[in-house]
Amino acid sequence: MSKKGKTLDILNKVPGFVWTILSLVLALLLWQFISMTKSGGKVFASPIEVFGSLIASVKTGALTRHFFSSLQRIIIGFALAFVCSLPVAFLLGWYRVICRLVEPWIQFLKNIPPIAYIPLVVVAAGVGEESKVVVIFIACFLTMTITIFQGVRNVDTTLIKAARVLGANDFIIFKNVVVPASTPFIITAMRLGLSSALTTLIAAEMTGAAKGMGVMIQTASQYFRMDTVLMGIFVIGVLGLGLQKLLRIMEKYVTSWQDVIEG
Repeated sequence: MSKKGKTLDILNKVPGFVWTILSLVLALLLWQFISMTKSGGKVFASPIEVFGSLIASVKTGALTRHFFSSLQRIIIGFALAFVCSLPVAFLLGWYRVICRLVEPWIQFLKNIPPIAYIPLVVVAAGVGEESKVVVIFIACFLTMTITIFQGVRNVDTTLIKAARVLGANDFIIFKNVVVPASTPFIITAMRLGLSSALTTLIAAEMTGAAKGMGVMIQTASQYFRMDTVLMGIFVIGVLGLGLQKLLRIMEKYVTSWQDVIEG
């Protein structure tokens, strides 16, 4: 084996958590270096300052209050969007007439940033919790509907024809063929929906919220508290990673039958 091959073999044997730690250390060193420069220091507070802001916010209870308020909005908006997107997507994929009538409008609305709906939402729902949830709902619903719809459309027609030959009706085909075949797309839609909810969170909380991660970041930016701004950004990122991790665990449980078939 060549020297290069031996090096690659050694690197491949390094555990994944070691690479994660190394990546984190390198990122912190780069972050610290940027914060020490003249231009970068105006935008990036040092890691120690951000960590200090995190500890202070936890002690005062401000972070907990803002965090759980945002988490509640994300969960409610995402859950409502998921429940509504499933039947709409399956109807679009199963009935060609409905697809031709509705799909162009969904594709059109998908191209409009959710933040553009804020004035309409505020007028319709006010500045209470409903408006924040509605903005997140719109972003998640459109994303998940299109993704699940593509999954239904991509179901192997051979399976459907075979089921019909065996005497299965539309309900049996839908239940035992279309839904299982679309499961990977449903999981993907949930991932994309969560990402849309997180990226829309700040915009949603611009509708007169009193608390939330977006409110905390905006308030801190007005007083040039960049340590708090960065802390809020990282907390949102960690929240997103945690939710995505939960979805991966659920995906392994729901799609375990695929591994059995492939094995």
